Amino acid sequence: MFGPPNPRLQDWSGRRVWIIGASSGIGAALARRLMAVGARVALSARDAAKLEAVARLSPQARALPLDVAEPGALQAAARTLRTEWGGLDAVFFVAARYRAVRAWELDDDEVDATLRTNVAAVMHGCAAVLPDMLQRHSGALVIVSSVAGYRGLPRALIYGATKAALINFAETLYLDLRPAGIGVHLVCPGFVETPLTAQNDFRMPALIGAGEAAGHILAGLARGEFHIHFPKRFTLWLRLLRVLPYRWYFALVRKMTGL
Repeated sequence: MFGPPNPRLQDWSGRRVWIIGASSGIGAALARRLMAVGARVALSARDAAKLEAVARLSPQARALPLDVAEPGALQAAARTLRTEWGGLDAVFFVAARYRAVRAWELDDDEVDATLRTNVAAVMHGCAAVLPDMLQRHSGALVIVSSVAGYRGLPRALIYGATKAALINFAETLYLDLRPAGIGVHLVCPGFVETPLTAQNDFRMPALIGAGEAAGHILAGLARGEFHIHFPKRFTLWLRLLRVLPYRWYFALVRKMTGL
């Protein structure tokens, strides 16, 4: 009850790691750090050239291009890795889709594409790797959500809803899987400098680089944390907003954003 929520992930040497969403941003930064400490890393995303560029940094890395929104793509990749490596010790779900959307800009295609990438792909990926982990009673699932999933925020109408779904999914996964010896980690970053946030046309408080974000994630895994959020100077305030009554919350968000 008083120990860490998850097994501590501290020694990555020889561990078999799959990073889904590894061609840029946080995923690529995680790959570089894990390869540097001896992990065997499989890198997945749509851009094969970018994956190969990252994979060349380590002889123990391999690029495994795929589109997470394609039916069966994650299941096929998981089978490939089981055949080649005999299993996986940790899977990072980093891939995401983001477009700034307001209520009057809702679009069916954007809704479907964001749900497939941000929610369905994580669920399909977990379904693909969990049977082996459950059989071995070991492994870790690292699910990257966002502070945008804490409460409703302007411009995140679709994205925020998908990230809120991931928070609920990770919490429920933890309840089911921790007794089986499998770690579940929920990652909620604030603003991180990535290709996704590059499209924002507003000031992003406490913006950090992808390398710093990767460092926070790995530090949280080393401590066995369930909820890894950063940078604290920003995320702690957003966590406080979660407990405010709606009247106060709506007024405060409108004042802070001007929207």
